[in-house]
Amino acid sequence: QVQLVESGGGLVQAGDSLRLSCAASGGTFSRTNMGWFRQAPGKAREFVGGISWSFGWTSYADSVKGRFTISRDNAKSTVYLQMNNLKLDDTAVYYCAASQGGDYYNAPHYNYWGQGTQVTVSS
Repeated sequence: QVQLVESGGGLVQAGDSLRLSCAASGGTFSRTNMGWFRQAPGKAREFVGGISWSFGWTSYADSVKGRFTISRDNAKSTVYLQMNNLKLDDTAVYYCAASQGGDYYNAPHYNYWGQGTQVTVSS
């Protein structure tokens, strides 16, 4: 069983940067694909991006490509989401997720979730 705990959310202004962290435990992190999702009020959960356990390959949603970067530190069992040039539309609860046995770029393959951290972007 994988446990995920996100941190780093908060209130920022448009154009600012923010880095989210997700600490994992209970599994073999170094062989687990990791990802980030988000859910804005009244909207469906959206796949932000994922990172593979091998080679650190990444995949991003078009809405964040070029602004967001996912990275991982296997020694710390932690995955990060660096968010730059934040926009009002980036306001959402951000969830860390793990995919054991699935593809890092395939949203339905994620089967473990954190509790989420709120990111609010103001003008």
